[in-house]
Amino acid sequence: MSAVTDYRTILDSLTTAVIVVDNDLRIDYLNPAAESMLETSLARIHRIRLAALLLETDQSLDTLQAAVETGQTYTRREAEFLLANGSRLTVDYSVTPYGTDGSHLLLEIQPRDRLLRISREEDLLTQQETTRILVRGMAHEIKNPLGGIRGAAQLLDRELSDDSQKEYTQVIIDEADRLRGLVDRMLGPNRALTLAPTNIHEVLERVRTLLEAESRGRLNFRRDYDISLPEFPGDKEQLIQAFLNIARNAMEAAFDYRDQPCSTEPPTITFRTRVLRQFTIGQKRHRLVCRVDIIDNGPGIPQDLLQNIFYPMISGRANGTGLGLSITQSIIGQHHGLVECESEPGSTDFIIFLPLEETTR
Repeated sequence: MSAVTDYRTILDSLTTAVIVVDNDLRIDYLNPAAESMLETSLARIHRIRLAALLLETDQSLDTLQAAVETGQTYTRREAEFLLANGSRLTVDYSVTPYGTDGSHLLLEIQPRDRLLRISREEDLLTQQETTRILVRGMAHEIKNPLGGIRGAAQLLDRELSDDSQKEYTQVIIDEADRLRGLVDRMLGPNRALTLAPTNIHEVLERVRTLLEAESRGRLNFRRDYDISLPEFPGDKEQLIQAFLNIARNAMEAAFDYRDQPCSTEPPTITFRTRVLRQFTIGQKRHRLVCRVDIIDNGPGIPQDLLQNIFYPMISGRANGTGLGLSITQSIIGQHHGLVECESEPGSTDFIIFLPLEETTR
């Protein structure tokens, strides 16, 4: 008789995910909460070794085996489970010997992904607000003297009769205009949103059409759309700009300085949309949220750069201005959404969350 038979009714009623493994670390039981968390059933993974699901080091698995033999209890923080769909789930779990002979282990599992994501989103929102304050302060300090420099150069230009000297004043005027334009771009869109019912797939298709023309057909596109997504209040033109900034970065990352593909795989960008229910962005819970993934198979973003890519003037390319992603974050922020990024060599995923209902702050 299984060690869990007597207590199955109690374990089945728990909202905490519970897995029971035998002394060979093979799965003997999952309660319904664990089946929901792992997106599988007991019938499907019964008697499978825990190591097939739990992405642990050999040392951690040895510790589990030792717990069977010695009866010790312990807690593991931020371990990872591999789900049936290939995604990973970060959890904390506690290990307790189970059964009259102690030949089984009971793992109580607490998912951490939601808490980690909320914490990461709060950091991103704080970063975004800090950046906005910093940029606006810098813009004020830069624009005032630039106006004076440009005005003085214009007055001097009128007083000079030598055309060769006027070339220098024109350089000053042109450079002052260039710097002012740069500051304006750092500030992002300077007009209020013009909200209207917006179809996210129309926005993405416009971006795809523009990039197909720019890439001259050298870029492959994959579309994985959830056609059930409803329209939402949005500024279509600004959203096109926001998504175009991300997709254009993906396109440029796919080719090297000689304009040749960076990989033996054909350069590919995937547009994917999904609807999320009862989803939290920052500290606000939304009934419906649109998730958009823009995925490329380029070389990836270096980890030391990944945490700072939404700051102005941060770029991984020699000829980049570092403003595109900052502007994108600003536009999505005005729509009460958020942009995140996950990257590794061969796969960079920009994830955009947009509430699908009218939102006020």
